[in-house]
Amino acid sequence: MAYAIEGNGAPVLLVHGMGLNRHMWDWQMPSLMQKFQTIRYDLLGHGDSEQRPGPYVLNDFVDQIIQLLDHLDIDRSALVGFSLGGMIVRAVAVAYPDRVSALAILNSPHDRSEAERAAMLTRLELAFQNGPQATVDAALIRWFTEGFAARRPEVLDQIRDWMNANDPKIYPEIYRVLATGDAEIATSIAAITCPTLVLACGEDYGNSPDMAQRMTALIPDAQLAIVPKLKHMGLAEDPTAISDILTPFLEKALA
Repeated sequence: MAYAIEGNGAPVLLVHGMGLNRHMWDWQMPSLMQKFQTIRYDLLGHGDSEQRPGPYVLNDFVDQIIQLLDHLDIDRSALVGFSLGGMIVRAVAVAYPDRVSALAILNSPHDRSEAERAAMLTRLELAFQNGPQATVDAALIRWFTEGFAARRPEVLDQIRDWMNANDPKIYPEIYRVLATGDAEIATSIAAITCPTLVLACGEDYGNSPDMAQRMTALIPDAQLAIVPKLKHMGLAEDPTAISDILTPFLEKALA
């Protein structure tokens, strides 16, 4: 398992999204590492971590987090999860509540409708047939605003390179977890008791503000934040807009 530890303070474990890697947190690190011991790692099947064949299930990624915390001798950590990572950290908080000191769920799907799931399964079939390259360009349109894509094409190029570097046999196996795993934890998140932030970007239609609102309503005392005008990769497009919410939440929760 590939991981990196930076900064000092209360531990905060960062869990990246589907097809990405631990470096997607680069945009958040200047804020987080000043306050916390930040731990970022590559999910199974991603980056420099183990590239085993599928199939995968959500609990594989839950187990990976517990193994990492055990390896680092960390009893409890805040968990920050983006997209698929947001699903994983919710599942950890349900299964291992004593290991989670705070939870931040960023731009993550929840209890998709039949139409939303059908769209995901269509993209899943494309990924099975043609690998990650078949889905990445359409994803970048969903993930960034047009203005940012025109101004900062190098950011999109970096993320395209990360996505295209995924193993074409492993990528769709994990995409299946993203496409279906939200249903597994749609109701069980009501058992989460730690301080929780649910954040969505206003124009992230696949991981919508409505989903975030419904998650917040289920999780006791959860805090909701909607960041306007950004899409799925708002944390790369406008890092400050995300950090200005995420960092104070973690400071208060971990004080």
